[in-house]
Amino acid sequence: MHSDAFAASPEIHPDLGEVAFLLGTWRGEGDGEWPGTQPFRYGEEVVFEDVGDDYLAYGQRSWSLDDGSPVHLERGFLRPAGPGRVELVLAHPLGITEVAEGTVQGARVEVASTDVGLTATAGAVTELRRRIEVRDDTMRNETHMAMRAVPLMSHVRARLERLTSD
Repeated sequence: MHSDAFAASPEIHPDLGEVAFLLGTWRGEGDGEWPGTQPFRYGEEVVFEDVGDDYLAYGQRSWSLDDGSPVHLERGFLRPAGPGRVELVLAHPLGITEVAEGTVQGARVEVASTDVGLTATAGAVTELRRRIEVRDDTMRNETHMAMRAVPLMSHVRARLERLTSD
């Protein structure tokens, strides 16, 4: 995700202090479930990148542990929104946009969607909630999701190790 056009500044923007613990590339495995499907396991990589401004660029990709084929992808931005507050803006290739707001406390971020945009062919996602927590060089993240016919439920969770601290 790193590009020379957006080379990180020598020091991070002062507004990023509360979320600096997220910086870097994280990789590991996770598991999930969804009604009508078998429980599944997957590989995942998450990148939070300093681009020299008052937000972090975010990238996520996951793949099948069986054959390495792509499973999911997200791109977006994590934006500090005042002391103890964050905003997350994401695009999913499934035709979904996600706008979420929440809190940062210590090394934990919790956000809930305030808006989910859908294209005509997207699944009927109505709500997303995320929790990201870092201890030492281990990130645990969990996503809850709801659709028109499915109430909010735990969908995926992963344990990732820090590879770099960009």
